[in-house]
Amino acid sequence: MKSVRLRRAVPADAALLHAWDAEPHVIKAVTDDPTAEEAFIDADWEQEISDQSPVSFFLIGEENGRPVGSMQVIDPHLEPTHYWGEIEPNLRALDIWLGPADALGRGIGTAMMTQAIDACFAAPEVTAIVIDPLSSNPDAHRFYQRLGFRPVERRLFGPDDCLVHRLERAHWEARS
Repeated sequence: MKSVRLRRAVPADAALLHAWDAEPHVIKAVTDDPTAEEAFIDADWEQEISDQSPVSFFLIGEENGRPVGSMQVIDPHLEPTHYWGEIEPNLRALDIWLGPADALGRGIGTAMMTQAIDACFAAPEVTAIVIDPLSSNPDAHRFYQRLGFRPVERRLFGPDDCLVHRLERAHWEARS
């Protein structure tokens, strides 16, 4: 497993997140719009980071002190935007993206996800984790399925056609 550390995002990370928004691989992971020049076009990272709470927060993944990725962890039942709509309580939702292209394909995403999943399931009330990769992103589907996530439904989130995946606590705890 890669030596990757997760830490809470701080205001100084906003510039990094803005820069990563322009990376072609990040754009491709979050939109099917071939003309998009930015991944999270409506994100005000300074505000997003300052608005963090126990139900929605950002993590930065670092390899040897170098920021290499970001994650958002939310309680989809309680978070204020209701992005997930009507959803059962006691879940967590994750979103992950690696920033610099040279961080791809090196196990960093797996290390970040493993730590985040362990942290989510450290809360005894959490029964499962959901994630919403684009339906058009089979690489993401394979990545999440290697971690134990299973596809459960195809769903539109605004204009985004996603294949929702779910990881049950029992499945994660039974892994070898």
